[in-house]
Amino acid sequence: MIQPLAGLLVLDFTTLLPGPLAGLMLAEAGAEVVKIERPPAGDEMRAYQPRWGDDSTNFALLNRGKASVVLDLKDPSQKQRLMHLLTRADIVIEQFRPGVMDRLGLGYKTLSAFNPRLIYCAITGYGQAGPKRDVAGHDLNYIGDTGLLSLSSGETANPVVPPALVADIAAGAYPAFMNILLAVIARQSSGRGTYLDVAMTDNIFPFLYWAIGKGFGTGEWPGNGTDLVTGGTPRYRLFPAADGRLVAVAAIEQKFWENFCRLVELDPDLRDDTRDPAATTAAVAGILCQKPGEHWRALFQGQDCCCSVVATLQEAMEDPQFTERGLFRGTVSGGGGRLPALPVPILPVFRETWRDKPAPALGADTHHLAPEVGRPY
Repeated sequence: MIQPLAGLLVLDFTTLLPGPLAGLMLAEAGAEVVKIERPPAGDEMRAYQPRWGDDSTNFALLNRGKASVVLDLKDPSQKQRLMHLLTRADIVIEQFRPGVMDRLGLGYKTLSAFNPRLIYCAITGYGQAGPKRDVAGHDLNYIGDTGLLSLSSGETANPVVPPALVADIAAGAYPAFMNILLAVIARQSSGRGTYLDVAMTDNIFPFLYWAIGKGFGTGEWPGNGTDLVTGGTPRYRLFPAADGRLVAVAAIEQKFWENFCRLVELDPDLRDDTRDPAATTAAVAGILCQKPGEHWRALFQGQDCCCSVVATLQEAMEDPQFTERGLFRGTVSGGGGRLPALPVPILPVFRETWRDKPAPALGADTHHLAPEVGRPY
């Protein structure tokens, strides 16, 4: 087991999801992560539902294994208590609107002047420049502004809100983690840190590679549910079964499509879905709605057709595929007992052997890590 980030100190000024998840991944890879929280309540995520002891399950899962320091950064005397941490910190993560850390005297220029090895990562919705830099937003706004949401939002009368926070996680936390690692590698050669401007909206566009290619390549821009991976073909679509379960058909390649058609006994005249896609889609829907999900699950079992029944979250948590791989082997302890630790994409070879770790109580490490000025550390 190799902990590649062991010995690195991370000061995490962020709240809610993107920054805390980036910090969790750094901690899982061995870094010491210290949350800097504001009084009196700390990270807003602590107050979310459902409650779990003094905090929320959300907070516990995202802050496993970290420390907590509570300081009022607008109070010069309390801010001074951070100085020994800032002097030896390797990484700072912040998630305020542009300019806030500068006004607090904690911007990159100020901190790097006495700690030139500092890697400073700022996560925002729109980045440090541009006409929207100061605009408030959340995940739904970011995926809406970049066009992603327009490609698969359901029927106009009953639009669907995606369950995955793509901007916060895939376009915020993951790029932050990735670029921090790149900065750590670069520092090994240069001896200097760097400033990282992570804009969640910027990082959504890789998810749109196919749509961008179609739009610029053909002049025809994808619409809502009109294309290959958004349900515009019977080969990649969700179909309801008789009991309301959903069948996920992803038989894109011809060999998988042929197997699927054979298994469901689709009319041979409709198997060429290029001739009348709507008729083929309707015929498949008519077949799949006649039997319950368990029937289709059994039928597709062991067949090369890329078809499955959509699992509930509880079913997924109990799936032998994931339990055998040890995804939920770790635990996080707290006032509510123990929860399975949140799986993060740090491979076991780089992670400390799974063991129970708590999320920090609010301010639990303040006096130890940020003693009053004049007291020895």
